[in-house]
Amino acid sequence: MHRVIISGIGVEVPEAKITNEELVASFNAWVDMENARRQETGEPPLPKSDSDFIVHASGVRTRHVIEREGILDPTRMAPRIPARLDDALSLEAEFGIAAARKALDHAGLSPSDIDLVICSASHHQRPYPAIAIEMQQVLGTKGAGFDMGLGCSSAAAALHIAVNLVRSGAHKRILVTTPEIITGHLNFRDRQTHFIFGDASVSMVVEGLAQGEKRPERFEVLDTRIWTQMSNNIRTNLGYHTRTALDDPYMINLEGNLIKQVGNKVFKEVTVAGQKFIVEFLAEHGLTPQAVRRFWLHQANARMNAMILKLSFGHEVDHDRAPMVLERLGNTAGAGAIIALSENHADMKPGDFGLICAFGAGYSIGGALLRML
Repeated sequence: MHRVIISGIGVEVPEAKITNEELVASFNAWVDMENARRQETGEPPLPKSDSDFIVHASGVRTRHVIEREGILDPTRMAPRIPARLDDALSLEAEFGIAAARKALDHAGLSPSDIDLVICSASHHQRPYPAIAIEMQQVLGTKGAGFDMGLGCSSAAAALHIAVNLVRSGAHKRILVTTPEIITGHLNFRDRQTHFIFGDASVSMVVEGLAQGEKRPERFEVLDTRIWTQMSNNIRTNLGYHTRTALDDPYMINLEGNLIKQVGNKVFKEVTVAGQKFIVEFLAEHGLTPQAVRRFWLHQANARMNAMILKLSFGHEVDHDRAPMVLERLGNTAGAGAIIALSENHADMKPGDFGLICAFGAGYSIGGALLRML
């Protein structure tokens, strides 16, 4: 069994961003138009949104997106992403490759050193050919590639698989990439979810550590874990069979099939499950939360993370112990915890423990216990 390290991390965030105020202005303009229609039909009016509500509910103030003008157009409220020819590089592969090249540079490796690509994200652009295979072709990596997903736990779940494949000797070096273009799947007319997400892409290089090899300022992965439990409280129904329920299966129907969640239930149930997962996972290694220098948690909700940590530690935990990037980036699904890791590890000392822990739809939780070399 081989020792395994994360030798490279790469992050790509789109330049375009949207503030709460801009998003609220667009949403409220649409509500005005919709309520005028509803007044004529006798339907109950929709409530407007405001920035204070968004900050209280999530902690998000801005989010970066692949394309902003279509999102902010109250007559459209979705990114405007032109279709590409089949032979052209797909947007998701392009986004993944941008982060992958940074991870390879950080690891000091070339694409030919990689023998497996795993593209793991909460929302894939298409079912097949696999985005990972497209990335493999463009990058010039060896071996194979496949796609997978586990909601917002996608990066942590792929890390779990990659680490164990390297540890077993099945592969030497694996590129894990999580390109999250969530805004393409988001219902910007849903007051409960329109403000939550942003787009971002992350990649990690996972490889074995040779006997006696020194890799300072890299993380050894001591153990990984995943957990799932069925819940409909975070769900999307957009899929292969969406059209089969329609009288005309060639008409596009998105109503009710985009992302939806029961926020209060998610908050309560994931908080309990997340705290239990963290404490039990660490206990398996003879550790308490107090022994872990840094926690890189899923960047979904500031209040939920604070509660999970307070329950785990018995007191409130500050940004230094558990850094947040949510305020400026929004919930970037599987990418969030890895962005927090990338931005908040340079001050760690050899021997320091760190914990990646992501949680989301499923329910699902993925964790990785790291130690700085």
